[in-house]
Amino acid sequence: MSIEARLERFRADLALLEAEIRKAVVGQDRVVREILTTILAGGHALLEGAPGLGKTLLVRTVARCLRLDFSRIQFTPDLMPADITGTNVILEDVDGRKRFEFQPGPLFAHVVLADEINRATPKTQSALLEAMQEQGVTVAGIRHPLEAPFFVLATQNPIEMEGTYPLPEAQLDRFLFKVLVDAPDEETLVGIIECTTGRGGDEPGPVLDAEALLAMRALVREVPAATPLLRHAARIVRATQPESADAAAAARKYLRYGAGVRGGQSLVLAAKVGALADGRANVAFEDLRAAAKPALRHRLILNFEGEAEGIAPDHIIEQVLDEVPEVPPQVTGIGD
Repeated sequence: MSIEARLERFRADLALLEAEIRKAVVGQDRVVREILTTILAGGHALLEGAPGLGKTLLVRTVARCLRLDFSRIQFTPDLMPADITGTNVILEDVDGRKRFEFQPGPLFAHVVLADEINRATPKTQSALLEAMQEQGVTVAGIRHPLEAPFFVLATQNPIEMEGTYPLPEAQLDRFLFKVLVDAPDEETLVGIIECTTGRGGDEPGPVLDAEALLAMRALVREVPAATPLLRHAARIVRATQPESADAAAAARKYLRYGAGVRGGQSLVLAAKVGALADGRANVAFEDLRAAAKPALRHRLILNFEGEAEGIAPDHIIEQVLDEVPEVPPQVTGIGD
């Protein structure tokens, strides 16, 4: 298949997927696009918003439309790591001999919804670290791989709400995007009420499968990013690091820690998805800028001054983007 045909197929499949999701999810087009960008980039997403905004419904709908195995884990304060990953149990055969056998936990699915992830203790939250980074879990010294595609879509309530624990920085860094789910405006709210209190419309159904999703992910990896663009992404990341010589003024003033290597990787991968969604076979500066907030906001740790003044990470990212200059690249397309 030619590059042009693969590009057109990618855009058509993405449009089809978004249209099917909209049958169940009213509004939230930005949120849907950011979640699909995360999935196509091969990463995990953290959705933050107040209860009742449809975060769980959205994740269930994505799994259904992609025809993937779905698992939901309700995070609570008494949840233990083995409740997520699974554990070894003792079984006895007909001869009375006993043996250990691994019983997989709910983590063994294609799409894992970690619902209200910040209601569990940091110890339990850390059970996801190996799975999210290495696509497998280790129990009793034996590694158990997770079947591809595998991604975690976690929801969390704002940390100001009762009964929540802040996620450890190491876990936050493993999410490619942090997606903010805002309250709907008046028109969207009217549409939601009409849809959920009436007879309802068409139910979303499967439009893609695991094979199609993996093919789309492979195409994302083939999109070239010119060296000047990679340098620009690196400069953006370094500008968020307050101890760096290249730190932006806002980062020096308000941040304790900035983004790291995973931040740069997330920025570039998301930009590649954005280029393909726009019908281009190469990354542009606007793709990096569009991905900067969801890719970096959860990696910026405020210092005392930043917390005292209530500075939003998005505000710091805006200042970073203003301070980091663009250098025109020499770009070629896929296959050139």
